[in-house]
Amino acid sequence: MGWNDWGGYERRPPIRRADGIKAQTKSGKFGKTWWAGRWIAALERLVDSGRLSRGRSYARSGQVLQLESGPGGVAAKVQGSRPTPYKVSIRFQPLTDVAWDRVIEAIAGEAIYAAKLLGGEMPADIEEAFARAGASLFPDKAKDLQTDCSCPDWANPCKHVAAVHYLLGERFDADPFLIFALRGRGKEGIIEALRARRTEGVAAEPEPVAEVKEAEEEIVVHLAASLDSFWSAPGGVPDMPTELVPPPVDALPVKRLGQPPFWHGKRDFLALMEEAYRDIGKHALRLALGEGREREP
Repeated sequence: MGWNDWGGYERRPPIRRADGIKAQTKSGKFGKTWWAGRWIAALERLVDSGRLSRGRSYARSGQVLQLESGPGGVAAKVQGSRPTPYKVSIRFQPLTDVAWDRVIEAIAGEAIYAAKLLGGEMPADIEEAFARAGASLFPDKAKDLQTDCSCPDWANPCKHVAAVHYLLGERFDADPFLIFALRGRGKEGIIEALRARRTEGVAAEPEPVAEVKEAEEEIVVHLAASLDSFWSAPGGVPDMPTELVPPPVDALPVKRLGQPPFWHGKRDFLALMEEAYRDIGKHALRLALGEGREREP
């Protein structure tokens, strides 16, 4: 935009750049995961529809030239209509150490939270753990999120901030721990604290001393004479439980490594791996229960 003779702004198209960061979302709604959707929803409550539309256009056309995130905030450069890119900052209000201690305590109380976070997923009810600790994961107050842009637009957030916000949502899709980092704790800190809390207070108790009994003469039965009962549990020992359940997180090793750089398919790689692991798990359970085996003639 530039100043006109009436003291207002005249709209000019942005300078197009070929070296910008283009959104993966070419059309439709930004944010594939629920946590990225929550982030986008927070933005859409703050910005008017016109700036949101232009922000999406900026994000998709590669107007964001640089986007760096770290503890507490995000710094970016966005190419607008002027030769010099605008500087954008998005800062979160970090949680205090006391608040984080309460959050870790609440998360450590649910084993599924740690399992899903290690698998690169955000547990669907993780916000409840924050609420029990008297905190919030996503910004829910005006003071929790501060945005700034060097452009002359009077509105804040402006379309340049909106463009960065949308791209950040896509990064949340790939790395849910980024949300924690912007609240003041990185992935390693979270995992280490969870491990420490889950082992805290668990003292090593001495194993009970078994009563010493006189050795009884052991009757040795030849293997050839016990083939019929070889796979059966001995007397007094329960059989293997038949109610087997798959693990709570599918494709955990793949999710920890992330999407490989060689993947260029239309479908999401991690989603495909989830389906494959789920199918393999179901097949393995059927085999374990003796189902689906080909009978020998």
